[in-house]
Amino acid sequence: MYFDPVETLPRAELEALQVKRLKHTISLALHAPYYSKTLSNAQITPNSIQSVEDIQRLPFTTKDDLRSQYPYGMLCKPLEEFVRLHASSGTTGNPTAVFYTQADLDEWASLMARSMYTCGIRKSDVLQNMAGYGLFTGGLGIHYGSERLGCLTVPAGAGNSKRQVKLIQDFNVTVAHIIPSYAMYFAEFLKQEGIDPAGLPLRIALIGAEPHTEEIRRRIEEMLHLKAYNSYGLSEMNGPGVAFECTEQNGMHVWEDAFLIEIIDPETGRHVPEGEVGEVVMTNLTREGMPLIRYRTRDLSRFIPGECGCGRTHRRIDRIQGRADDMLIIKGVNIYPMQIEQTLMALPEVGQNYLIELFREGVMDQIRVKVEIREEFFEEDMRKLQGLQKRIATRLRDEILVTPRVELVQSESIPKTEGKAKRVVDLRD
Repeated sequence: MYFDPVETLPRAELEALQVKRLKHTISLALHAPYYSKTLSNAQITPNSIQSVEDIQRLPFTTKDDLRSQYPYGMLCKPLEEFVRLHASSGTTGNPTAVFYTQADLDEWASLMARSMYTCGIRKSDVLQNMAGYGLFTGGLGIHYGSERLGCLTVPAGAGNSKRQVKLIQDFNVTVAHIIPSYAMYFAEFLKQEGIDPAGLPLRIALIGAEPHTEEIRRRIEEMLHLKAYNSYGLSEMNGPGVAFECTEQNGMHVWEDAFLIEIIDPETGRHVPEGEVGEVVMTNLTREGMPLIRYRTRDLSRFIPGECGCGRTHRRIDRIQGRADDMLIIKGVNIYPMQIEQTLMALPEVGQNYLIELFREGVMDQIRVKVEIREEFFEEDMRKLQGLQKRIATRLRDEILVTPRVELVQSESIPKTEGKAKRVVDLRD
């Protein structure tokens, strides 16, 4: 049932392991130019850590810190000991670059194999990786984890839906790694091609890389006739494999032997009570080449209270509910795009796509939501459409406390991409 005995380690033993590994992480970090300065200024040494709670004594690390230290300021070891790097696009300045030793890659592959095993994938499965490779961590992270688990691995890459279908059919693919927006796109493609998803061998989809709601996950499951498992990862920590759902599908287990996770108030930096939403902060515990300490992810989530039915003792976090830095402020109200998606996808008349537009009317900021309506509901009776339009606007107002302009559009009329979906367009000056 478990890939690694550490998954069921009693909490006291797990926290003792975290303390031991955090001390070692600090001793490594002191060799990096950046941490040598910041930890010394804060008078932090490995002996500063006596319990897990002592993590709060350490300074935060931010994405701006990584950019300011580009390219080598965060490295703890000589450059010749590193074998790979991943990086963000960096189109508006320095990218964030993350470096890996061979030991780091081996650890990452093991965490990914553990993650896949957790949601029911076994050596007998065939996994098709339908995500991008290259500097993006998702493709190679899943790939190496799949091979470590022993699965036959098909490195299909992103896009080219016709080829994706052929590979699935020809090689009896049972597991797909796919981002949620492309999963929706792919389901529509199958429908257009007259291919019944129930006739495909797929049984599991690994979805992640972009925030999505429970409603989107359920739609993916229904449309593709499989079980879809949510995951969480970020390039700065490794990539995928930081947290993963088990077969209970009730939150993502954070692998706490490899990561020390905190959830803080984004404004004060203090820990929030268990169960409350806050910003996820992560610390590496097993990375030797470029460990990050108290990295502020800007992702918003919460700890799920209680024990998981699967028996694993590693704490669970909820799906990512947005980002502390993608919050929209309209008429003085804080709005997260995920709130809008959750509301829309709960309505049976709503199709697979929507678009949030921000615009200015006079001196006031306004919000408009374009919503695709399923073909069978897009009737010519204007009274029915107007009633639906009003109902959607009311549901959204109840959720976000601002009444948006709602524009109903025909199915397939909002442009789609095979990459990450663009949900918000800012039309303000």
